Amino acid sequence: MNAIVQPDPPAWEAAGMRLPDLTEVMAVERQAYPVPWTHGNFVDSLAAGYPSEVLRGPRAALLGYWVAMPGVDELHLLNITVAPAWQGRGLAVVMLDRIVSACRQRGLSQLWLEVRVSNARARDVYLRYGFAEVGRRRAYYPVPQGAREDAVLMSLMVAG
Repeated sequence: MNAIVQPDPPAWEAAGMRLPDLTEVMAVERQAYPVPWTHGNFVDSLAAGYPSEVLRGPRAALLGYWVAMPGVDELHLLNITVAPAWQGRGLAVVMLDRIVSACRQRGLSQLWLEVRVSNARARDVYLRYGFAEVGRRRAYYPVPQGAREDAVLMSLMVAG
């Protein structure tokens, strides 16, 4: 992995995502995305036992969250979000470190994700973290006007 120079994040605490977190998670999700995940997407992920966490900061403010789906020898990152008010402070890297740790704890060797082609900021973070662009998924993401946007498929090999 390439070292990423980042500003000091605020003091934070991570905990497994739970149903009571979803009111705040949905508020952030709606702020962060033009086509957010639904409440049902989160409920289904929690019911399936997918690894997930919330990251909280000062006064228990929700800073971000992530949800991933385990597979054979891999973890697929389904959603990683930093609350818009907290973006640009290195919190995505904090969560990526925790996700990689979750891979290692489960003995999984690869981490996958999709990211919108238009999300250059996130793609840059992933590339600097060590992910490789390995493909495209055509018309993968919905956009508000009913059209679709391509996704860039990215992968990270997770060592021991």
